[in-house]
Amino acid sequence: MSTTLMGKILIVEDTVSEMELMSHYLRESGYTVISAIGAKEALNKVVEQKPDVIVTDVVMPGMSGFELCRRLKSNPVTEKIPIVICSSKNQEIDRLWGMKQGADAYLTKPFTREQILRAIKSVAL
Repeated sequence: MSTTLMGKILIVEDTVSEMELMSHYLRESGYTVISAIGAKEALNKVVEQKPDVIVTDVVMPGMSGFELCRRLKSNPVTEKIPIVICSSKNQEIDRLWGMKQGADAYLTKPFTREQILRAIKSVAL
């Protein structure tokens, strides 16, 4: 049992391999991982599980990660939860748009274990 309690991370990702890779990196580093296959499932899990940080993909069926970001940041219950967008969209305009939607950090795929951990640490309260 580790003495420092790491946070609970909600990963929103519709690609199984990406979800597994992120979950592996985070669990290995002591985080508790909750997963959601899409934004609608994520909205339910955020309220139920109250994660410390949310990591979301952008391109998903139904609702995009950008829209998920806007919804979470406009809800008083979830507005304080830091959000890391993790996307294959790597243009500066995508990053700026993500930040405008309320994201606290923007990570591009492919990412290393160090990059995802650094992004989460940078936004964690």
